[in-house]
Amino acid sequence: MMYSSVDTIWVLLGAALVFFMQAGFAMVETGLTRAKNAGNIIMKNLMDFALGTVAFWLAGFGIMFAGDGALIGGFDPFILGDYSSTFPSWAFVIFQTVFCATAATIVSGAMAERTKFLSYCIYSVAISLIVYPVGGHWVWGGGWLSQLGFHDFAGSTAVHMVGGLCALIGAKMVGPRIGKYTKDGKANAIPGHSLTLAALGCFILWFCWFGFNGCSTVSMTGDETLVNASLIFVNTNLAAAVATCVVMIITWSRYKKPDVSMTLNGSLAGLVAITAGCDAVDPFGAAIIGLIAGFAVVFGVEFIDQKLKIDDPVGAIGVHFVNGALGTVLTGLFATDGGLFYGGGFGFLGVQMLGVLAVCAWVGVAITLVFFLLKKTIGLRVSREEEIDGLDIHEHGLISAYADFAPMSLGMVSPEVQETVEGAVPAKSADEAVPVVETTTVTAAPASGPRISKVVILLRQSRFDALKEALSSIGVTGLTVTQVLGCGVQKGQSEFYRGVPMDVTLLPKVKVEVVVSRVPVRSVIDVTKRVLYTGHIGDGKIFVYNVENVVKVRTGEEGVAALQDTH
Repeated sequence: MMYSSVDTIWVLLGAALVFFMQAGFAMVETGLTRAKNAGNIIMKNLMDFALGTVAFWLAGFGIMFAGDGALIGGFDPFILGDYSSTFPSWAFVIFQTVFCATAATIVSGAMAERTKFLSYCIYSVAISLIVYPVGGHWVWGGGWLSQLGFHDFAGSTAVHMVGGLCALIGAKMVGPRIGKYTKDGKANAIPGHSLTLAALGCFILWFCWFGFNGCSTVSMTGDETLVNASLIFVNTNLAAAVATCVVMIITWSRYKKPDVSMTLNGSLAGLVAITAGCDAVDPFGAAIIGLIAGFAVVFGVEFIDQKLKIDDPVGAIGVHFVNGALGTVLTGLFATDGGLFYGGGFGFLGVQMLGVLAVCAWVGVAITLVFFLLKKTIGLRVSREEEIDGLDIHEHGLISAYADFAPMSLGMVSPEVQETVEGAVPAKSADEAVPVVETTTVTAAPASGPRISKVVILLRQSRFDALKEALSSIGVTGLTVTQVLGCGVQKGQSEFYRGVPMDVTLLPKVKVEVVVSRVPVRSVIDVTKRVLYTGHIGDGKIFVYNVENVVKVRTGEEGVAALQDTH
């Protein structure tokens, strides 16, 4: 059999791009969760692909493609049949494998930070082995939906809605994270630790989506296919861009500032929504789908989080389930050939709606059974202690995913540890307890000479250079400068995270510490007040302490003599 080199290369390129979406999902999920669970998130995204690949090879692929029965394909363990067309069977196999892995990995983010790793591995296998393949057969494998004319070009329903619904049911059954909701049901914001990682993941996914949608033509032969592939690229990008702009405007209006993490979700929502009809709509239809997706993801995330009380740290349900279903139905409205708004009547729209409901029914029943069995046997959720400490250390023996540099989520105090105060030593668990050793601290005798004072100044970052010059002008040249986060009695300015108001916002500040003797403390205070004063909240504060002694390590000098180099 003669294969098309162009078609084969195109399919393999698509497989590589869709595989790289795993990195995008990993970065989005890691960035929007806390640092203490970063290693666990990465491990889950790695293993759902690896385990899913094996499960799909053993049985999932056969269930999906080894036959044209109405409900199920067949059974072809180890994929021994011939599935070639203008490209070899193995090109088709790897292309379908990476799509299967995408459906499985969506679940990770919604159930993040409290799900047992073993349970995650098991239900990921179940999704790749049976849950996804059956629905996929109905849509793409010659099953009853495809026979009715159901259209889901690249997987708004078959991939994203399936993964999103699994995420919805899983997040509901595992329950919210500790501290996510107050006793009266109010949602607390639990910010992720790195918007940078989340943004990187979003850009990776947007880039890879050109392979997800564009390469689903599985051919680049003939002028018509070339035009169609080009249109798919334009529609994919346009829907994502419009959704991103819409979410930025909505959050800017509702939260008074454009919300970064929600806007990233907006980009992904537009991509998910256009996936079903990217080949069937024109750019105007794609733009409208993107616009609707923008509204759907903002209000969908808020409704799921604040009304349904389902804790989804990354917005996976709003992005994938809501917009996967929505995009499939909207194809029935905006398809230029058969869409309701283009004279096609209600028939095609009805089939699209039927397909969404049918796949939801299958996935809902199947994955609920999987989660129920796991919950009743090995359990879905880690213990309270493990969740508070972080899954990295308990599930993987990983002290920190960041080794020597371990950033913390400082946007607010984590709800489950709000009683922790600055400088407190974390309590050791029982197996780490050590005996108390009493020590006696010997304090040096006060040094003779002029009084020594320490002045600590908290100020806005923008005023630091002016303060440094002003202090230098009165003879203060020795400074210790630290970038800190904090708030005063106003608890920081009002902020929102993914639509949830934050009770305490720690704002970026600069802390300047100076030790003076010959320079009068009053002079330091007066010049500082003059430089920092604007009359608005947040100008800063000045703290003055008595210093008992100063010792210069290099020379052993004490008291005022130890400060000579700095004044």
